[in-house]
Amino acid sequence: MRVAAACYPIGRAPTFRAWQDEMAAWVADGAGRGADLLVFPEYGAMPLAALGAGSGLDAEVTAVSERLPAAWDHVAELARAHGVHILAPSGPFGTRGSAVNRAMLVAPDGTGFAQDKRILTPWEREPLALGPEGASLRIAETALGPLGILVCYDAEFPLHARALVEAGASVILVPSCTETAHGRNRVRIAARARALEGQCFTVLSMTTSAPQDPDWCDVVGASTGLAGVYGPPDGGFPADGVIAEGIVDAPGWVAADLDLRGLDAVRAAGGVAGLRDWPRSACGPVERAEPGLIPVGRGSI
Repeated sequence: MRVAAACYPIGRAPTFRAWQDEMAAWVADGAGRGADLLVFPEYGAMPLAALGAGSGLDAEVTAVSERLPAAWDHVAELARAHGVHILAPSGPFGTRGSAVNRAMLVAPDGTGFAQDKRILTPWEREPLALGPEGASLRIAETALGPLGILVCYDAEFPLHARALVEAGASVILVPSCTETAHGRNRVRIAARARALEGQCFTVLSMTTSAPQDPDWCDVVGASTGLAGVYGPPDGGFPADGVIAEGIVDAPGWVAADLDLRGLDAVRAAGGVAGLRDWPRSACGPVERAEPGLIPVGRGSI
């Protein structure tokens, strides 16, 4: 499988048609790199906020939510035209106060698969006021194999990735949007850690700001990111697990081939067996050792 992950700038969309044309150009570029799967980032749909009746959180959430169904239809047309799977740019879907942060994976046959963000960041809870948390994790059964999606902050929780791996996912997509270098590095480190723990591939796509107008959107503000593809740091893969990675805040695609047979080999007979040994990591009660229980300095060691 060949994947391409986007570092995607959030600029104002002057018209819906202009946004469609931009997406068509991005998809053509990604598909032209031989990719079977294109991954766009979390909140990558926010350029559509510029098409609303005004600025502010309410207006931007409404503008994006109203246009997402048509946006998904357009992405489905592009997926069909190029014969690729596309994780469309996510955005708030619904009424502010109950809207979800929804990522939509579209197959070449036009079918869609939605994954909502499970755990909201403090900003998403308040003041953005997205809807209830705890969306079910789902596996997308595709012609490329089973795929999982962890939206940004969700990737920072190991049990989410573990559940997807146990359900059969060898590839986990991580669409993300962060506003600081701290956030960017948290999600990047999390994506690499999930690949190590689950002996799987993670594909990270992040937003960056439009240089001419970096802070125009109230929902996300200025953002910083990169794109990367990660695997287990074990035999047959890079020693640091970084299969491919772009430059911070450099818009464009990062493409890489995923060696699924090599992944099976690592899972079966790698230097470590993280996937198989996970049950051994279960801990019982933690004991509190009081000072003086272990004699020291008496030549017993």
